[in-house]
Amino acid sequence: MVSTESGGSGIGPVVGEAGAEPVEESAAPESPVVEQAQQPVLVEWTAANRTGSISVRTTEQGLPLGISVDKAELRRDPGALAAEVLRLCKQAANRAALARRAEFEAAGVDSAALHRMGLPTPAEVAQSELVEEDEYETEPESWLRSV
Repeated sequence: MVSTESGGSGIGPVVGEAGAEPVEESAAPESPVVEQAQQPVLVEWTAANRTGSISVRTTEQGLPLGISVDKAELRRDPGALAAEVLRLCKQAANRAALARRAEFEAAGVDSAALHRMGLPTPAEVAQSELVEEDEYETEPESWLRSV
């Protein structure tokens, strides 16, 4: 861990922190260890059901970061609701993998290498989304509505 003279963590000031001021970079670093590695940017993906009543925000791997559920959806069977959330997480991960494939294709990676990486094609993602939506789409349990 790189430490600074002020006893901080070497990460730099936090916006809004009392007494924190931007650090000016000098032309010559004090030592080669002083350079800080860039923090990777967390890429988030979202997916929602057809009605938009359930949506999830996930990492590129499909791990949920946030879930939004309308109150009406909370009346559903908990197992069915959980299955829908997991389906949406998988859908977001597939879309992220598709975007990663597009990046690699633009960089000139051949299709055989992309296949070995397990990155799906646009047709595969579209087909899996159609199948999953038909499988998990639920009809209303009752046509009655609350008044």
